[in-house]
Amino acid sequence: MSILGIATATGIVGGVGILIGIFLSIFGNIFKVETDAREAAVEEALPGNNCGGCGFPGCSGLAAAIVKGEAPVNGCPVGGAAVAEKVSEIMGVSAEATEKLVAFVKCNGTCEHTVDQYLYSGVKDCRMASFVPSGGPKSCEYGCTGFGSCVSVCKFDAIHIVDGIAKVDKEKCTSCGQCIAICPKHLIELVPYAAGYAVACSSKDKGPQVMKKCSTGCIGCGICAKNCPEEAIEVKDFLAHIDQDKCVSCGACSQKCPKKIIPGL
Repeated sequence: MSILGIATATGIVGGVGILIGIFLSIFGNIFKVETDAREAAVEEALPGNNCGGCGFPGCSGLAAAIVKGEAPVNGCPVGGAAVAEKVSEIMGVSAEATEKLVAFVKCNGTCEHTVDQYLYSGVKDCRMASFVPSGGPKSCEYGCTGFGSCVSVCKFDAIHIVDGIAKVDKEKCTSCGQCIAICPKHLIELVPYAAGYAVACSSKDKGPQVMKKCSTGCIGCGICAKNCPEEAIEVKDFLAHIDQDKCVSCGACSQKCPKKIIPGL
């Protein structure tokens, strides 16, 4: 190819590139989506864990929702009051005080209190084990499998398997909700950090059946409810549950429970 041909081809390619650049610039301005500068500032103030505990797709999703008024300035469970204060300053509003919540595992079926009904040799994952008989080898089908799916998703090292069941370190828990979402037996719930007591059982079996499977399971006797001065305990489906909004942490339920299934938190 001659020098002239090469120069011509180079000029054509260069000209096309320039035209494409001009068109892209024009269309970029035409279809440009205007963003609120506060959105970037709010995202910067958020912890950046992208855990999804707020109910939005990561910190960017929460930031966009806050700016649009679709989420409160204190919508980040991980950041707590400190982050809420920063976000409220950016948004020019006051941050409402929120009660710190922590995860609680509703099971006390440790190796001491329950036994395995068969030898399990499958994948050590609670979700996988949920497809085998009784949802795992433990005698209580409602109890913690102990394979640690919740541990694997906790980004804050706040939950561990201790003596066969999951235990939450309330000082590290940020209430992101990842452990709650992944537990196939729905054993984990959020309770106030300041809560005094909670029922560490999820069995809905009748008392005699419970006692065959777990030496410390709730038998639905109702003694806790009868002795609660605030009427904060309800027994439903043979299982006691404490209404934390009514509970004053007097400890009467824990003291009277014959199965010692209402521990102090």
